[in-house]
Amino acid sequence: MAVRVNAETGWLRAVRRIPSPNSDDRPPGAAIELIVVHGISLPPGHYGGDYIDQLFTNRLRPEADPYFRDISHLRVSAHVLIHRDGSLTQYVPFHKRAWHAGESCFEGRPCCNDFSIGIELQGSDDEPYAAIQYQKLARLAVELMAHWPLITAERIVGHCHVAPGRKTDPGPSFDWCGLREWIENCKNARD
Repeated sequence: MAVRVNAETGWLRAVRRIPSPNSDDRPPGAAIELIVVHGISLPPGHYGGDYIDQLFTNRLRPEADPYFRDISHLRVSAHVLIHRDGSLTQYVPFHKRAWHAGESCFEGRPCCNDFSIGIELQGSDDEPYAAIQYQKLARLAVELMAHWPLITAERIVGHCHVAPGRKTDPGPSFDWCGLREWIENCKNARD
């Protein structure tokens, strides 16, 4: 199934949508020119359930898991989550600023949230991501590149690249070369 953005609304067509309150307007004149790839599982290493939805909508209960006591107060979001099965959930329209990168810097520019799109992959640093997740990420990236041409394959980076020392995701098991190949294949199929 094709991944398509509604240019008027900034929402993907035909995907699960759960609006997050953790977003705001981008600064005036801020162009979208970067994709930041993240990895997330809640609790760490566990997949399924709706804990990520709860985190991104400020409903994560600290008593649900000991790990949640340290993160339930966070006000964070991403534009899109790609689940282990390849399904997508969108939390923030692309023209809005999601709160995903935190203190960050890319090519000398701080505050990556201002000019980036945050995409979470359900996973962990030390476990390979599913092939379907790379396929969906590549399709989504190609669609976003079509709408925001300042995004290039070289401007798709990990959270670890924009917040080194503070963040490690999507982790050493993430296949960057494989993702670039998927992106090229998707671009060629689209042309």
